[in-house]
Amino acid sequence: MTARGQSWRRLSGCAALALFQSAAPAAADRVFGDYRSETPGTVHRITVRDLPAPYATRSAANGPRIVPRPDSAWPVAPPGFKVDLYASGLVGPRVIRLAPNGDLFAVESGGGRISVLRGITASGKPERIEVFADGFEHPDDVYGIAFYPPGPDPKWLYVGQSGSVVRFAYQSGQLHASGAPQHIADLPGGGGHWTRDLQFSKDGSTLFVAVGSASNVDDPDTTPREAQRADILAFNPDGSHRRVYASGIRNPSGLAIDPADGQLWCIVNERDGLGDDLVPDYITHVQAGGFYGWPWWYLGAHQDPGHAGKHPELATATIVPDVLLQPHNASLQITFYQGQQFPAQFRGDLFATQHGSWNRSIRTGYEVIRVPMDHGGHAKGEYQAFVTGFVVDDGHVWGRPVGIAEATDGSLVFSDDASNSIWRVRYTGP
Repeated sequence: MTARGQSWRRLSGCAALALFQSAAPAAADRVFGDYRSETPGTVHRITVRDLPAPYATRSAANGPRIVPRPDSAWPVAPPGFKVDLYASGLVGPRVIRLAPNGDLFAVESGGGRISVLRGITASGKPERIEVFADGFEHPDDVYGIAFYPPGPDPKWLYVGQSGSVVRFAYQSGQLHASGAPQHIADLPGGGGHWTRDLQFSKDGSTLFVAVGSASNVDDPDTTPREAQRADILAFNPDGSHRRVYASGIRNPSGLAIDPADGQLWCIVNERDGLGDDLVPDYITHVQAGGFYGWPWWYLGAHQDPGHAGKHPELATATIVPDVLLQPHNASLQITFYQGQQFPAQFRGDLFATQHGSWNRSIRTGYEVIRVPMDHGGHAKGEYQAFVTGFVVDDGHVWGRPVGIAEATDGSLVFSDDASNSIWRVRYTGP
């Protein structure tokens, strides 16, 4: 355990919470940590100056063995916070979105369906769980969902699949789809990263769709299947006018709109094969027309050795993301906290899920993290472990966080597709 991790055992109440909120310098033994340094409150700051050379270590294949949650295991949160098991027995729960009326919509990718979880009972469980829609043509690839138009009275629920976007007619409070989905747009598909997350711009004029690459690091110049992949695409709400909004983003697995200013953000799985500590996953605001490097460059003017000499003109065009995360974390989803339940310092911050590595010699991830933001809506360049405890040892894990959303009471909920559960994090005070 790190020095900072040990400090949590000595502090309690207000003192411990103040330590967590202070964002003190990172306490990890090294810049690139692993599950042993993922203690709630530990701060990590990774910069491009910390990047090793490619192949400084060998690339690893270290997939986890999923085991049932041990009797003594439970998600660990900072002092003042409590984690409850909100729902269990789901089938591969992934993306979660809050409907304007307070219902939680959960995509059960493993079951090819979208479920609605309504309310929170006195015992912390849903009042009702209903299946909103199932019977998808390709049930294994249902992922992103978004309500349209933005605001209190949406009329449609959009759904992202690996090869298309469809939508269901929707009325506030509706628990079951009233008809078949309507096809909206085709998407680049055909293997590789299959998740397609969705977000609407704050004014509702643009549908953003995250499309991951078809490969680890193939050259789009010579690989037709990479056309308009590793991109964030944009559409009109009716599916017309498809265009590339931002490019060079290997796998933008999660999208979010900052409710304060309407800025689009994404969380990204970067490439593999360059060693344990390359390339860091990241969270960033997304610039219209921005280029983020894949596959020729990464994190600014760092050229992928497999593409040496290609596209030198892009070296200075490659954007350095806002927050660098542990390499191979399998970062999946993000949300902006807007509630009143957590202390005021948390309002406006980003929270994100880390599904966990399969390709690092000692595993990393398997946690929920907090990204502090300043009052101008800019990330501070660091992140803090927030909820941990899903790793049994380097060979076994029992939980893998995926989707994350704010519930109507200001608590946070996140899905876990290893234990097929949804967990709820609430603030109980010192």
